[in-house]
Amino acid sequence: MSGERYFVSHLTEYDYGGPVALARHSLHLTPRALPWQQVESHEIRISPQGVQRRRSEDAFGNPVEHLTITQAHDRLSVLAESWLCVDARPPVSERDSPAWESVREALVFRAGRPPHPAELEATQFLFESRHVRLKRELAHWAAACFDPGQPLLAGVRALSERIHDEFEFDNEATHVATPVREVLEHGRGVCQDFAHLMLSGLRSLGLAARYVSGYLLTTPPPGKPRLLGADASHAWVAVWCPLHGWVEYDPTNGVSAAEGHITLGWGRDFADVTPLRGVLHGGGGHEPEIEVSVIPEAEYESLMRAAAEKDADDADEEAATPATASTVAAPK
Repeated sequence: MSGERYFVSHLTEYDYGGPVALARHSLHLTPRALPWQQVESHEIRISPQGVQRRRSEDAFGNPVEHLTITQAHDRLSVLAESWLCVDARPPVSERDSPAWESVREALVFRAGRPPHPAELEATQFLFESRHVRLKRELAHWAAACFDPGQPLLAGVRALSERIHDEFEFDNEATHVATPVREVLEHGRGVCQDFAHLMLSGLRSLGLAARYVSGYLLTTPPPGKPRLLGADASHAWVAVWCPLHGWVEYDPTNGVSAAEGHITLGWGRDFADVTPLRGVLHGGGGHEPEIEVSVIPEAEYESLMRAAAEKDADDADEEAATPATASTVAAPK
């Protein structure tokens, strides 16, 4: 594989504000091996120690790691680190894709006509799910991008670009459970919201589309260095096309998925591939602290060296700071 090589780090930390006696978690933090994505190494480090771990695959073939923590703890740290090589997706001719109506008709069940296995697999992404809705108003909104007889992928690209052009990225406007109709009404949200909105429009038209979870290589502002931990998880959409299989579009950026899109997994919506979810017995209110870094190989050594030097400087500064009365132990 001759694509781009990346180091990806995803750190999640919880401070529970009180002891947790028992916890069970499921992690979607292991990248999928794909024809265009080679996972060279992957490791998940967990604190506290003594965690029971089990690996499996979910219903969509995504790798999952299950954790059981039976010892009392008040903090949880999960660090996933990977080296990957990502190539370009297979090229597609959007204008030569089938008319979108014919694709919709091919996915309709008809007695006496056994579906093709690939079509049958695609049909599980036709229906409503926790964050994706099938509504006439959503079909009407999406239909503006699908003229009669229009090639499927040309219409999908138009819808992706419309979301990019008409909606504003605002990480304060929504939360994980914000309904897609509210996103449509207010025209604001984050990548997860835009993926759910695009899925709702496509499925409301009778097209099969799935949610893709992963990471995106970002570009620092001109003249600014890349910062460790400053990236975030990302989400985009894949649509089923009989000639090309699953074809991916990123409505947040109005582009096709490319070498900078790193895939963790896919499902019907975010709920199927939440990076970390679980149940706890104990603890208090808590919000995760998340740091994500996507680093091209060419920048890795210099960034790691700079991070090590900063840690050393911080340690020296801390050691040189005079102790105050509140930090000095009483003499015995």
